[in-house]
Amino acid sequence: MTSVTYRDAGVDIEAGDALVEAIKPLAKATTRAGVMGGLGGFGALFDLKAAGFTDPVLVSTTDGVGTKLKIAIETGIHDYVGIDLVAMCVNDLVVQGAAPLFFLDYFATGALDVDAAKRIIAGIADGCKQADCALVGGETAEMPGMYAHGDYDLAGFSVGAAERNNLLPANVRPGDAILALPSSGVHSNGFSLVRRIFKDAGLSWDSEILGGKRAADVLMTPTRIYVRPMLALHKAGLLKGAAHITGGGLPGNLPRALPEGTGAALSGPWAMPEIFPFLAQTANVAPEEMLRVFNCGVGMTLIVSDAEAATKVLREAGEQPFLLGHVSDKPGIVIEGTEKLFA
Repeated sequence: MTSVTYRDAGVDIEAGDALVEAIKPLAKATTRAGVMGGLGGFGALFDLKAAGFTDPVLVSTTDGVGTKLKIAIETGIHDYVGIDLVAMCVNDLVVQGAAPLFFLDYFATGALDVDAAKRIIAGIADGCKQADCALVGGETAEMPGMYAHGDYDLAGFSVGAAERNNLLPANVRPGDAILALPSSGVHSNGFSLVRRIFKDAGLSWDSEILGGKRAADVLMTPTRIYVRPMLALHKAGLLKGAAHITGGGLPGNLPRALPEGTGAALSGPWAMPEIFPFLAQTANVAPEEMLRVFNCGVGMTLIVSDAEAATKVLREAGEQPFLLGHVSDKPGIVIEGTEKLFA
């Protein structure tokens, strides 16, 4: 009888080993104070004392990229979804006042394409460097029969820390200003609706939109990572609360940073990437639905008492914040001027 191997069953151990060797330099480039050891162990070690913490509280997050991965797979644009993966996790850490410490990824596919996998993980390493976060490990799972040819899935896991007396939100009150940090585009939420809009309109990822731009290039713009400017603002003692605007949009995420019994009064219209009016107009999506599904140009909201001082710190950190509204003493999120947002 012919001997059957693991490769015959669809799993290539040598390809997996080659990927590990290829990504070791990428992971090493993300190291930071507190990391102990390197890739290859059964677990990753991290020394909080060496990272400079005195009385730390750990904060952990996990997330994915959603059906944006379908566009990456269908277009072969694998270079940015790793940044998306990191952003979705670390942006959730920093709104609680935590500095990201380390990150792990889970990459699953039917048959390992080493080149595509390396590009994906290079994006993860890039995101980690933007967040000053160490890529300390992960799992590459090759599972024939579970995924169609070329398909893959990603999950990310991040741990951060904050000093016990420095967690957010803290002391948020009615009258506090709400600043917005711009998004770079759709980021990583709402892509099931994006895909439906394009399908119904007979558009492909190669279609020219927004004055001749290729749709795929517009949609695959990576999620912005807000860690450095937000930690700078927090270190200056000016940040009272924050909300990462992901699935659920402003109405679904901003209340998570507000005390019980309070709300927010927001004023539109505000500047946003052209992709949002394009989506709204192409499929006649109501403003309320756009605001519930997408970030609509607001990637992060910041609650501050001194808007002028906060704006100065954020601009010095390379951001372009704008005033979105204020904390209200009435529950609920009220957004004025929505009829003009997507005109």
